[in-house]
Amino acid sequence: MGLFSFGKNGAARPEKLSWNHIETVDSLEKALAESSEAPALFFKHSTRCSISSMALNRFESEWDASNHCDIHFIDLIANREVSNRLSELTNVQHQSPQVVLVKNGKAIFNASHSGIDATEIQTKL
Repeated sequence: MGLFSFGKNGAARPEKLSWNHIETVDSLEKALAESSEAPALFFKHSTRCSISSMALNRFESEWDASNHCDIHFIDLIANREVSNRLSELTNVQHQSPQVVLVKNGKAIFNASHSGIDATEIQTKL
């Protein structure tokens, strides 16, 4: 494995958090509806992008899993239509990587690239 090879092959990797994988528009819409019970955080990740991999790793190392927030993972390469629908429903322009925090079906916070900061997101909960 070369120095710059991480994040390029889309291979499965061990998870550090218990992500809810969103793979269909129906499951996305269900997760958005459930945000009235608990906040929902959507992490849009490109498995082909090293910047996205770095942002994901940083997020996972900083996130406090005891938060009362459902965390959802969208693989942009495999599920682009899901990502597009999230952008439509929340009025948040697509970026990659990106997080979108939703309460009561409405986006209350979003960040992308190096702006993804688990500590800052946790203050919004």
